[in-house]
Parts: sequence; C-alpha cells; structure tokens
Amino acid sequence: MYDLVIVGAGSAGLTAAIYAGRKKLKCVLITGPNVGGETNSTNDIQNYPGYEGPGPDLMNRFWESAKKWGCEIKETSVKKITKPKEFKIELDEGEQIESKTVILCYGRERRKLDIPGEDKFFGRGLSTCTTCDAPLFPNKETVVIGGGNSAVEGALELASIAKKVYLVHRRNEFRADEVTVERAKKNEKIEILTPFSPVEIKGDKFVSALVVEHVETKEKKELPVQGVFSEIGWITSTEMLQEGLVETNKIGEIIVDEFCRTKTPGLFACGDLTNMPYKQTVISAGMGAVATLEAYKVVTGHSAAGEFVK
Repeated sequence: MYDLVIVGAGSAGLTAAIYAGRKKLKCVLITGPNVGGETNSTNDIQNYPGYEGPGPDLMNRFWESAKKWGCEIKETSVKKITKPKEFKIELDEGEQIESKTVILCYGRERRKLDIPGEDKFFGRGLSTCTTCDAPLFPNKETVVIGGGNSAVEGALELASIAKKVYLVHRRNEFRADEVTVERAKKNEKIEILTPFSPVEIKGDKFVSALVVEHVETKEKKELPVQGVFSEIGWITSTEMLQEGLVETNKIGEIIVDEFCRTKTPGLFACGDLTNMPYKQTVISAGMGAVATLEAYKVVTGHSAAGEFVK
C-alpha cells in the first residue's frame, strides 16, 4: 500500500515526487520514456525563474532532484485506475498496486498536422505554444495555423513581436470570438489566408517556409517564414480512469479546484491535462507541489479531503 502514486513525469509529476519525498510519503512515480514531458520540446526557455536554456536540461535537473528525495520510480505505463475502496492501479504486464492517494499529471498530446517536415522541425521553428515561444521570433516572419481563439489570439500576440504574421485556417469562418477575429483583420501585420491548409514545412536545420494549399482550387503558396505555430488543439485522454472518477470540460480537460482536487477525494490532477488555462512549465510545477501537499493532508489525517469545488 502506497501513500501516493504519481502518474507522469513532466514538471508537475517530478515536482510532486520531490515534495512527496521531502514529506516522507511512501510514493511511487510511474512514467514512460518521455521523462520531462512537453518542456523537453522547447530548446530555449526564458521564462522559468532562475533558469535560461534548453528544456531537456531543466527537466534533467528536476529528474535528478526527484531521485535524490527517494520517491520510488517505475518505468512503465498505467492501464487502469479504479477505486473500490482505496485506489487500485493496474500497470502494464498485469502488475497491480494500491494507494491512498493518486496524482494525475501525464499531460496531453498535441493534435498533429500530419504533414512532411512536422516531426523534423518540431522545436526547430515549429511550436505548439505561441505564449511560450512568440518572444523567440522578434522581427521574423511567422505563421499561425488554426481557427480557434488560441490561434487568433496567438496571431495577435505574435504581431506585437514579429515582422509579419500569416494566419492560416482551412475554413472561411473562424471558431474564435468575433471580436477577436475583427481585431486580427484590422491588424496591419496579420495576413489572413482562408480556406488554406498546410501541406509541408520546409527548411534545413530550422524552418524556412510553410507550403499551404487552397482547399477548393488546390493552388499552392510557399510562405517564407522562420516560425510556424500550430494552434489546432490538443487531445487529453482519460481512458485509464474508471468512469465517474473525474469530471471533464467540453474539450476533455480534467476539472480541478484551486487545490488540484478532482471530484473524487484523494484523486488529484495537475499540469496540462487540467482545466488550468495557462499551460506553462512553472505553473505545472506549482500545481504538482500543491497537489502533493494536499495529498499529504489526506494521508496523515491532518485535513479532510474536502469538497470538490466546481
């Protein structure tokens, strides 16, 4: 019987492991091969306090610190989490463990463009987070792909930094709020291309162009850009969870309160898979700390699990 099971080893999960170790909880961190999570995809972090540099180097520091504080680590994946009384966690190859509390922080998967060059240039000019990486493209030519609020707002943010911004959407109409779309249309730095779809990312070591194709006429254009921002959404999976353990919003994110509590006492979630709107390394790390401190209260009986706050 564990006090705490942590599922995922991004900034949230590794921070949770550090705090659990310091609190002397009997804990286990379950992770697949992607230790470090989404932060690993960023080559130049400039907004994490006290650190500037590659994402993988920062996550390696988290990893070493987590190991230092003694949280057990299982390099495997979770197949199912249920709660008959205590939490039961079924791992790959049939192993089962039990725990008094669980923290979910396994992140989310970006929706892929599925075009040539996507994998090659991810982190080399291709980004899925305008908020994170827009400051890296001052006076550069850039393009944002997507039609929702994140895409249009991203284009507006880029326009305050970059030399030029193309906004590419496969439909004529945007899903984003009308007032936001109007702001983009009035911005002199933003050129809107609809209905166009991206078909190829070009470059050598880094991005140098995006090829787009008109949905109806099949006309192709090559946009000379140094930055490509894919804002077409993310996929958050809850398949491993017993039905009814969590509530999700309309885009599939797990709903938590300010203490990272889900609707099930003792089950916490933090980081990018939650409804926290700001997907940032520093915020995920903070949520991992909060979730562990709350789990400690549940385990020790110093505080009741509390009511879920919608």
